[in-house]
Amino acid sequence: MPASLPIVVGGTIAIDNVKTPFADETELLGGSAAYAALAASFYAETVHLVGIIGKDFPARHLDMLEARGISLEGVERSSGDSFTWSGEYFNNMNERTTHRVGLNVLESWKVKVHTSSSAAPIVVLANMSPDNQLEMLEQCQAADRFVIADTMDLWIEIANERLHDVLKQIDLFVINDSEAREFTGTSNLLEAGRILLAKGPRHVVIKLGEYGSMFFSGTADDHEFFRGHAYPIETLADPTGAGDTFLGALAGFLAAKGSTQPDFDTLRRAVVHGSVVASFTCEAFSTRRLEALEQADLDSRMEHFRAVTAW
Repeated sequence: MPASLPIVVGGTIAIDNVKTPFADETELLGGSAAYAALAASFYAETVHLVGIIGKDFPARHLDMLEARGISLEGVERSSGDSFTWSGEYFNNMNERTTHRVGLNVLESWKVKVHTSSSAAPIVVLANMSPDNQLEMLEQCQAADRFVIADTMDLWIEIANERLHDVLKQIDLFVINDSEAREFTGTSNLLEAGRILLAKGPRHVVIKLGEYGSMFFSGTADDHEFFRGHAYPIETLADPTGAGDTFLGALAGFLAAKGSTQPDFDTLRRAVVHGSVVASFTCEAFSTRRLEALEQADLDSRMEHFRAVTAW
């Protein structure tokens, strides 16, 4: 087994306040990069986190990330207030309402990649503005690298041109189903996958929430396809961050394989691992289930998932 490759994960690090029909929690760890880095740490020995936090950010969250072996050298400390998100889920936990977003330190943030992580060959551009993604990419200097990027509907609406610039420079693009439809202008997700491949990335994953994912690899005219399932869970406490967990675990699995040129089978298995790790995130608020996750738990769930999806 080759040594795992270092990963650098950039994006938001947030304070979340989440309400569901069953509970109401505040000052939770949130943010795309926080979830992704934590998920990646189950596979990769070296994970660098890039982001910005304010003076009000709870120290316990940073302590937890460091305890997982995640390097925080790239986390900028600001005298302003941290990025915050407050939202509510209702009986249909697939839908949520955002009550408040406090951009705060993100309003004027310019990404700074620490020298210790600029040569990391696995680069994860978690959900942040395309301008920030491009800033980070410019500072990542590995000649041989594999770049993964995520996005959201906001950037499709207000930064579409810059998002297209990002797509021309990455290897794998991750997007959810509603965003894929909006971005490509088609309701057919098979067609959406082909359109996204034509925009630049060699690989595309369309996330389907509780219904799994669709993976496309190749070109718009000649590509391989894999339909992944989501792990079935009985206890859904808080789905916040599940997509970011999927992203990080996928990247971590690729890093563990030690190659920046993964083949279709390796990428397909990375998608499966992403789905399984994301299932744990949904079982408790914020990152709490991931924080308590043991390798034996992950191995057991992988074996069960293999058994229930084989035929």
